[in-house]
Amino acid sequence: MKALFSDGSVKEVEDGLSVLRHTTSHVLAQAVKRLYPETKLAIGPSIADGFYYDMDREGGFTDADLEKIEAEMKKIVKENLKLETFTLSRADAIKLMEEKNEDYKVQLIKDLPEDAVISFYKQGEFTDLCAGPHVLYTKQCKAFKLTSLAGAYWRGDEHNKMLTRIYGTAFESKEDLEKYLVMLEEAKKRDHRRLGKELGIFMFSEEGPGFPFFLPNGMTLKNILLNYWREIHFPEGYKEISTPLILNKHLWEMSGHWDHYKDNMYTTTIDDEPYCIKPMNCPGSTIVFASESRSYRDLPLRLGEFGIVHRHERSGTLHGLFRVRCFTQDDSHLYVTPEQIESEITNVVRIIDKVYKQFGFKYHVELSTRPEDSMGSDEDWENATNGLVHALEAIGLPYVVNEGDGAFYGPKIDFHLEDSIGRTWQCGTIQLDFQMPQRFNLEYVGADGEKHHPVMIHRVVFGSVERFMGILIEHYAGRFPVWLAPVQVKVLSVSEKSREYAAKVTSQLMAAGIRVENDARDEKIGYKIREAQLQRVPYMLVIGEKESEDGTVVAVRSRDKGDLGSCKTEEFIATVLKQNADKQD
Repeated sequence: MKALFSDGSVKEVEDGLSVLRHTTSHVLAQAVKRLYPETKLAIGPSIADGFYYDMDREGGFTDADLEKIEAEMKKIVKENLKLETFTLSRADAIKLMEEKNEDYKVQLIKDLPEDAVISFYKQGEFTDLCAGPHVLYTKQCKAFKLTSLAGAYWRGDEHNKMLTRIYGTAFESKEDLEKYLVMLEEAKKRDHRRLGKELGIFMFSEEGPGFPFFLPNGMTLKNILLNYWREIHFPEGYKEISTPLILNKHLWEMSGHWDHYKDNMYTTTIDDEPYCIKPMNCPGSTIVFASESRSYRDLPLRLGEFGIVHRHERSGTLHGLFRVRCFTQDDSHLYVTPEQIESEITNVVRIIDKVYKQFGFKYHVELSTRPEDSMGSDEDWENATNGLVHALEAIGLPYVVNEGDGAFYGPKIDFHLEDSIGRTWQCGTIQLDFQMPQRFNLEYVGADGEKHHPVMIHRVVFGSVERFMGILIEHYAGRFPVWLAPVQVKVLSVSEKSREYAAKVTSQLMAAGIRVENDARDEKIGYKIREAQLQRVPYMLVIGEKESEDGTVVAVRSRDKGDLGSCKTEEFIATVLKQNADKQD
């Protein structure tokens, strides 16, 4: 796609969709200014799935307003206005925006250097402050849709005014747009916030915004995931530890987290000393490593922890289990020699691959390099980055480079998994760290009899266990495979005469380790079946007089396949136990 740059040049661009979406945000702004000229404009970037524009209008906007704005946008597209660009000095740019009463644009310009040359883009009567690039004509923005409204603080600061954010998306073809909108509708049906409540998995309370409460079914699901983690990792030589939630502030200063992360940390005072509630698990792990003498024969040392961490997220960013203030990380910290880096990363990739395939996820990989606010020497960063590159190339795993998005202490490999409706989620990560072992003076005695700093590998598979649970709820639309389902079987008695045998069957299943509930309520069997279906229970055992008289059989009904007929109770138990063992649906 050809794009117009702020210097007036026209060039081919690789990220044409991003350019198209950004131009569509300008079309949105132009339509709003035509319909509601008193509106003041803030910023309107393209984002991963579309674009948004933050605006200041008394009373905000409604869904009915969005329909009018969309109609006006279609007119602008049909007018096929040409995009033009020009530049002004900082002083002239401020003057232009003051004349247009665009207070937020004036603030943006005033933050730029005195000698900055400011670029603008113009389409018809509309002019906007922008660095570009943009498509050449508005007619190219033909496939778009405004999707939602939200509140957003100016510059993300909760002390600033709340603006209205209008979200939208755009594609190069109407067919691609239609596919995306169908996916959005499917995503609404799978919303984990709604399903989590319906299925008794989690809840939130006004007494703890952003702090999830797990209900019985949620704790069952969470424990299944944690036990699966142990099942996968313990045979690989991982040892489980647990470190305190609260540690002295001095520790976080040593680790570098205080300088780079203090705005996201909760603090307290104990015995007149400042302490921090941990936002990360790694400093606690270093204390465990340093608690005894280590030899090269002890390495690699693989320490795993289900560490509960707390992070101060802004209220406007909280979103179900996807963004919370308290969550569990399936953290592991591997202490290795430089020679062990490649083999250990290979092993971690193999584990992550195994786990994601178990849940039916595809994934792609990104290598994130040194950020601007990093710590450590150029040499350490070069060695760490090369270590990851060599490991990826040795494995033969394709990857793309994400410049400048590494952790402040080291580069990382991120795993972006794809769910059943095509959305991607960043979950697993492998981070190579030369810095923390040096800052904490972690040492081992090498084969040469000298002391050396180990290399530290930070890694997670689930990432945030809570977030991974939210992803699974939406991935399966609440219809968990048998081995994951919090309730695997509902025993449904048809009448009072069959309740005694239903209770006996329930006890048999429970004794076999199957997660079962007995519905002995005085309700019609059709009602019980419908309710069990709504709760997405994999199996229903319908117990009537016939089953009670026989005393050895059950009538089996599947969530997905309907009536499966009768079978011996022992046979049914064996089937479910095999599905548990094989982790099948």
